[in-house]
Amino acid sequence: MIRDIDETTEYIRQCLGDRPVPEIAIILGSGLGLMADRIQDQLVIPYAGIPNFVRSTAIGHKGNLIFGTLGGKKVMAMQGRFHYYEGYTMQQVTFPVRVMARLGVKVLFVSNAAGAVNPTYRVGDMMIITDHINLLPNPLIGPNLDEFGPRFPDMTTVYSKRIRRLAIEEAEKMGETLQQGIYVGGTGPTYETPAEYKFYGAIGGDAAGMSTIPEVIVARHSGLEIFGMSIITNQSNDLSDTCLNSGDDVVKEANKAAQKMTTLFERVIGRLEV
Repeated sequence: MIRDIDETTEYIRQCLGDRPVPEIAIILGSGLGLMADRIQDQLVIPYAGIPNFVRSTAIGHKGNLIFGTLGGKKVMAMQGRFHYYEGYTMQQVTFPVRVMARLGVKVLFVSNAAGAVNPTYRVGDMMIITDHINLLPNPLIGPNLDEFGPRFPDMTTVYSKRIRRLAIEEAEKMGETLQQGIYVGGTGPTYETPAEYKFYGAIGGDAAGMSTIPEVIVARHSGLEIFGMSIITNQSNDLSDTCLNSGDDVVKEANKAAQKMTTLFERVIGRLEV
């Protein structure tokens, strides 16, 4: 694993050439890859050419690593992520986060499309992730990578409070109201049943999806500061007679909200001191 991480890191450094390595990284979820269009002075590296990267097969995931400037800061962005439901191991799913840490990234922004568990949420809402409930296999199972972090990393303050405060302040300036809630991560690829939505709500969840948490766990293990946001793209069958139940519909709803999330991320990154 370490050899693969070093090989991939060195490849990306060679691609960057004289460009500085950014300290801020962004992982863009389903339908949210449009944010990449706002990144200036781009260097695009397709996943297909990166050693030890797997392919992103999910709908709305273009499969590019993009370097450039957003909000006046140097950033790198994953235009599409890897999922456990695609048949990849947790080590493959989270491998890019290890490479980010090796490159020198200090702050990770994660985004996703999610279903509403909280009955007050509506399609198009933006939710700051304040905490999560993991129903996926833990990506740290196996030999510990001592070079990155401890065997038993603390998970009590995973999502950065200072960045959450910045996001709320910038959203208010934009005239947007943000939800704040707990993200529940399951394996997918099936969408949740009404009973599962009820279960997620009973255990404290506000939104549900099939990604993000493995990356966050590895980022936490690697010492990165983390900010997460979900775009609410569908509601449970108990909340809506016209439940969105296809990947295409989720991407469509995510695309509608992508512009305001992009603006918010750009403004927060612009204020961020790393």
